[in-house]
Amino acid sequence: MDRELELALVGRLRAGDPDAFDAVHDLFNTRLFKFLARLSRRREVAEDLLEETWLRLVARASKLRPDTRLGPWLFTVARNLHVSYRRSRMLEDSHAAGLIGLWPSGSPPPSPFDVAAANESGQRLEAAIGALPVAYREALLLVFVEGLRPADAASVCHISPEAMRQRVSRARAALARALEPHEPVLAVLTEIAT
Repeated sequence: MDRELELALVGRLRAGDPDAFDAVHDLFNTRLFKFLARLSRRREVAEDLLEETWLRLVARASKLRPDTRLGPWLFTVARNLHVSYRRSRMLEDSHAAGLIGLWPSGSPPPSPFDVAAANESGQRLEAAIGALPVAYREALLLVFVEGLRPADAASVCHISPEAMRQRVSRARAALARALEPHEPVLAVLTEIAT
């Protein structure tokens, strides 16, 4: 996004312009959903977290700094909501151990997102990405899929740029091992960005 356009949108958001919200929503909604769906691996969770991300923007729009970079801000909110969701699920699952049979816990069944992988290569790729530790998965998604600069992705994840470079490097290596000998890694990283 052009930086001047972005700064103008931030100014309009801060002023409460509903058309600015619509413009930001149009620019980022699909990207945020794909990020959350791949991160959570559950469509219904991604939809809930996406809705909460937009509610956070509406609630905090007037308090945005004038120089806010919208992409990193939105992905930070979405990621933080996902982290909170995972923590709450771990707490629920730890308390549910003594309540066997009252409600399902553990690994969820394949989501529509998993089932929708169109071909064998796509299925292998989604499985390999899904098998990565969350920290590596989010690094790949932010840098290669969303096209954030590593420094912005590091800011989203609240880590140093060097730590982000290490996560991206380790994620690429893990992805290469998981897909070898089926797919060259560069081709795969290009594919996940589409």
